[in-house]
Amino acid sequence: MRIYILRAALIGLGLFAASVQAEPLTVLTVRPHAVELGFPVEAVVEAVQQTTVGAQLPGRIVAVSADVGQAVKKGEVLMRLDAREAAEAVRAAEAQYANAKVNFERTKSLVAQKFMSAAALDKAKADFDAASASRAAAGVSQSHATIVAPIAGIVARRHAELGDMAMPGTPLFTIFQPGGLRVTASIPQYRLNEMRGVRTARVEFPELGKWVEATAVQLLPTADAATHVSQVRVVLPPMPEARPGMFVRAHFVTGQGEKLTVPATAVWRRGEVATVYVQGADGRLSLRQLRLGDAVGQGEIEVLAGLAAGDKVVTDPVKAAIALKAAPAAGR
Repeated sequence: MRIYILRAALIGLGLFAASVQAEPLTVLTVRPHAVELGFPVEAVVEAVQQTTVGAQLPGRIVAVSADVGQAVKKGEVLMRLDAREAAEAVRAAEAQYANAKVNFERTKSLVAQKFMSAAALDKAKADFDAASASRAAAGVSQSHATIVAPIAGIVARRHAELGDMAMPGTPLFTIFQPGGLRVTASIPQYRLNEMRGVRTARVEFPELGKWVEATAVQLLPTADAATHVSQVRVVLPPMPEARPGMFVRAHFVTGQGEKLTVPATAVWRRGEVATVYVQGADGRLSLRQLRLGDAVGQGEIEVLAGLAAGDKVVTDPVKAAIALKAAPAAGR
């Protein structure tokens, strides 16, 4: 029984190898060509307009109306705090205001009848103005118990939960506008001379497998005193799939040159050794070790040694490896 199973497995493997070998491989003839030169910098996507909403008075969170990912309008209620203490402060301020108003009116009448001095009227007027200001301040404090969105956008993060105690200055929500995104990269000091002439950049999203052209590049005029790096802002076109905090690579274009390159996807790395599969004139595949330079263009790597103009490189090393292993099996 085991012999039959083994024989069936070998037959199946031979059929699979034959089908793999029959499948044509995509090859690329490498030649020196003009590529854009520059250097990549790891960066982070951030929102051009982003705000953090915080608490302005102490209180326990009694209602939550927004969550992460939700689109909100300007002025929309996000959260409510327990406002009982603020309401009592308003009542006390209203009582003081009413008392100061009555006292001011009485003093004004008595001064008109020459029963009190003008100084008494001045004090009554000052007390009335102070009570009026206290009442207005208490009303504003009470309104702070209702947390509203200061801008229209998307809730990126909610920092507090229902029942938590909010204190003044405590962040509650982070909101950003998705229409305007940019990339912020840190440029070392020795690159600043190159960056002053840079007007073009391409942003690579490794997780999305996408490259986009930047709409603007701005080198900030200051440097960090601790790290000695300068910030560069790269403005992105509208991208619904991009989110603040995503990892990207900003490729700054500094010029052009003739280079022999291969696609980065064609390189098979084994530790520190970089190799590609080369197809000979007779169609046979061989593994060629390379010495690589910097990344250039869009998804290309400069070849310093190991290839010559006219060599045919297989663009998919996985398929090439399977085809190379399957070739002897298919021939039997």
